[in-house]
Amino acid sequence: MTIKSHQTLLLTGAAGGLGTALRQRLKDNCDVLRLSDRAADCERLGAAQANEVIVPAELADAAAVERAVAGCQAIVHMGGVPVEGPFDPILQANILGVYNLYEAARKHGVKRVVFASSNHVTGFYRQSETLTPAHPPRPDSLYGVSKAFGEDLSRMYFDRYGIETACVRIGSSFAEPRDRRMLATWLSFDDLHRLVTACLTTPVLGHTIIFGMSDNSVAWWDNASVRHVGYRPQDSSDVFRDAVYARTPEPDLTDPAVQYQGGGFVFSGIAMTVR
Repeated sequence: MTIKSHQTLLLTGAAGGLGTALRQRLKDNCDVLRLSDRAADCERLGAAQANEVIVPAELADAAAVERAVAGCQAIVHMGGVPVEGPFDPILQANILGVYNLYEAARKHGVKRVVFASSNHVTGFYRQSETLTPAHPPRPDSLYGVSKAFGEDLSRMYFDRYGIETACVRIGSSFAEPRDRRMLATWLSFDDLHRLVTACLTTPVLGHTIIFGMSDNSVAWWDNASVRHVGYRPQDSSDVFRDAVYARTPEPDLTDPAVQYQGGGFVFSGIAMTVR
């Protein structure tokens, strides 16, 4: 049974894929779940359900973000541009937006944030390597750079203002793995909720970087150093392995998407220089 750890919990990016997956699950973590996204996207949320409040907010709009944050005890920040693309939208949502979020948290006394970082912060490590949270970032994209910025910003807000943050480097969170890469990176929706719950309820979080993955046999990431979070995944991509192999071709080992952990993000939008 999930402990209700907060009276009011803010979920940003509530209309997105992971926000949708968390919407019902996070109700077990709080008395009131405040849902926020861009006004146009909030239409997809429909009417507020029991124990929900919907607060539209563009992340680049500091005043709107403050209104969304005021009165919350913790934030699950899933908002922002979720993929590689042109820099300006990433700048507005993922860089200016995360600054606005932490400034609002500071002003309103919010002391714990679960920040949706990404495996693309370390996407230029090779798939033959096993990483810990202590490995330096090697972003594979402008998107990855924006998430690395968020990790650094949250570190400063912890050191200076005491706002605890879990930077969750989410792998690939879908109903099931879509390809062979996701056999290593897959994070089930239920394990995502278990991870967020652990980050919200562990007695001492500090500033913690943790990889978001299920209990997959093939893994590129090692969370042994962050056992204090208390996250224990219960799902595994292994049950999908035969089906994934049957519908996908043998990997081309000269393909950068196969060589690097970031997959297709390493060359998304811009051709790679031969390495």
